[in-house]
Amino acid sequence: MNHQLSDLSPEGLRTFVGEQLERSRSRTVQLTDAVDTDDLVRQHSKLMSPLVWDYAHIGNQEELWLVRDVGGREPLRQDIDELYDAFEHPRAERPSLPLLGPSETRAYVTEVRDKVMDVLDHVKFDAGRELVDNAFAFGMITQHEQQHDETMLATHQLRAGAPVLDAPPPPPGRELPRREVFVPGGVFEMGTSIEPWALDNERPAHAVHVAPYVIDTVPVTNGDYLGFVLAGGYQDPQWWSDTGWAHVQKASLVAPRFWSHDSGEWSRLRFGHQERLPLDEPVMHVCFYEAEAYAKWAGKRLPTEEEWEFAARFDQASGRTRRFPWGDESPGPQHANLGQRHLRPAPVGAYPAGASPLGVEQLIGDIWEWTSSDFHGYPGFRAWPYDEYSLVFFGPDYKVLRGGSFGTDEVVARGTFRNWDYPIRRQIFAGFRCARDPRPEELHD
Repeated sequence: MNHQLSDLSPEGLRTFVGEQLERSRSRTVQLTDAVDTDDLVRQHSKLMSPLVWDYAHIGNQEELWLVRDVGGREPLRQDIDELYDAFEHPRAERPSLPLLGPSETRAYVTEVRDKVMDVLDHVKFDAGRELVDNAFAFGMITQHEQQHDETMLATHQLRAGAPVLDAPPPPPGRELPRREVFVPGGVFEMGTSIEPWALDNERPAHAVHVAPYVIDTVPVTNGDYLGFVLAGGYQDPQWWSDTGWAHVQKASLVAPRFWSHDSGEWSRLRFGHQERLPLDEPVMHVCFYEAEAYAKWAGKRLPTEEEWEFAARFDQASGRTRRFPWGDESPGPQHANLGQRHLRPAPVGAYPAGASPLGVEQLIGDIWEWTSSDFHGYPGFRAWPYDEYSLVFFGPDYKVLRGGSFGTDEVVARGTFRNWDYPIRRQIFAGFRCARDPRPEELHD
């Protein structure tokens, strides 16, 4: 998916949209068919919806935006709109609602999709109507489904019982030429005004000045983080912010979520598999406070969102901001670990083809990366097409994550895409890399 979308003919765009819708639905079906009825309707964690709620919500949003709004068609199930409005009911309450059962849900989303494909066959991608210009509404709904698929994948990680998902292992890692990269800084174009399916918080493109800094070549690994655990990091308040330390004590945190220690060996639970902790993979299922504390312990800090995007998109040689670290080409399997292709982060060094011009690696895919930045709108931000996507979340309560995880689809994993969550969240596929201010001698090399 790229910004040349606008160069497609109406029929080419129609075909592309149909392929994206089908790809998203195949993944949704895989995630929901993998479990039995009991697992579909059960709430596996108070932090998550039952899988059957996500499934019907996907269909309901598709009906609201594509069938009713874009298509101007009659509602199929107006009576369930309120049940599947994410702002009406917190996740913890959703199991008590009169939700559609699994068979009803499957019938509903199938009927909605049939209507959507008919709308797609007849819609005019009229540049005079912003919602359908470059098929934006279809792109928004495709991304919405893929984002919920990643949420459902996180629910799979939280469910108890035997493994039900399978995927081949990622490519092997390699020895890194260096652990850190000096970034000389400068002015770059952050965000985008040209990506046709970019969401409102990614817009508009704007010039940002970034001072010189040093950033880790790859994310912090399990092995790196284990050093912090073994050094007593969770017992020492000097590494934690006051808020972070209060959370560690209240939540009794002693290690990343899903880690365990038995008979002198560390292991982790991954989609039903209990396995030896892979020391060369990026650490995952840590909250912002854990990332912040490790960085301080290591003599570093978390990068700002601006520093992260500068490292991921700016090409010093040409002075140009690129779409991805490796260039403008959409992600392929050689570039990044995306789309549930592998059910785990890849070992560090696994994707040399995905490196930025300065040699920073694995910025896209593997794990979402916590930054130190609060979530806010860019200068000139316009809430569109609805306030509840981004605007209501702006402020100091949410921290920004960048880059996408192994569970993020390529249709979402733009170099400009912004994720956000509460700093205490650990069920998401989140890790981090560190940055630091340069030493005087590094500035004069």
